[in-house]
Amino acid sequence: MASAPSPKKLKKADSTAHPELEARDFDAETQKSLEEIDSCQNEIEALNEQASEEILKVEQKFNQLRKPHFDKRAEIINKVPNFWPTAFNNHPDLSSLLEEGEEDCFHHLIKLDVEEFEDIKSGYRINFYFEENPYFENTVLTKEFQLGSLGVPTSLSIPIRWKEGMDLTQTNEPTCTRTGRKRQLDQRSFFAWYNDHIDPTSDTIAEIIKDDLWHNPLQYFLVPDVEVGNGVDDDEDGDEGSNGDDDEEGETEVPTPAEPSEGDQEIPVPEEEQPAE
Repeated sequence: MASAPSPKKLKKADSTAHPELEARDFDAETQKSLEEIDSCQNEIEALNEQASEEILKVEQKFNQLRKPHFDKRAEIINKVPNFWPTAFNNHPDLSSLLEEGEEDCFHHLIKLDVEEFEDIKSGYRINFYFEENPYFENTVLTKEFQLGSLGVPTSLSIPIRWKEGMDLTQTNEPTCTRTGRKRQLDQRSFFAWYNDHIDPTSDTIAEIIKDDLWHNPLQYFLVPDVEVGNGVDDDEDGDEGSNGDDDEEGETEVPTPAEPSEGDQEIPVPEEEQPAE
């Protein structure tokens, strides 16, 4: 016989959690079966919660084991010029964030790291370290994600101390991205994302930085930086232009093979390849 659900789960077996168990007219046998199913479900969910706690403990353990390797990697990365700006620019999901002015600003990014809170589930912060630059006074910009007092995810960021006339968030007009194509109106720039705290539960940019770029930036640093418009697109445009010229000038003349001169000797065709008469 199944054991009684824990006090924490009792509410799921009462009429408040499942009013349909009492509201609908079931026969006695069906009613009993449904109540037993509900009891089993409570026990399953209790085990799921226990599993989540155990998984968090494992994550905490391995975060501690990974930390020395992240620290060592950071020291080595400091020896590579423009490592983080290049990795960020080469990431397929992050490069479109950078407008022209922001891309120049990002050349001053010298370090990026992610700090998960000790208990992991309560949140994390992303730190962007900058050298002295003409845009703002901060040496580090931090965006933090955490659970609020009511258990609702929230986010906050360190205010940017822009230098006079250098605030990159003041323009509302869509500009050209580094790919040479105009930014869509519904896309955010990097600093617009940094200052956005409306819906932290669906912040895919933060998740990409934390779970992808931060964990293996080398793969993106090594990606060839081929800008759209300077490669395949140019060739395609060139082909279109050539086709247009051909349409205007008519068919291209096929050159007539030159007659052999007296000093030239004809190359004999092997007998097996000579056409039959």
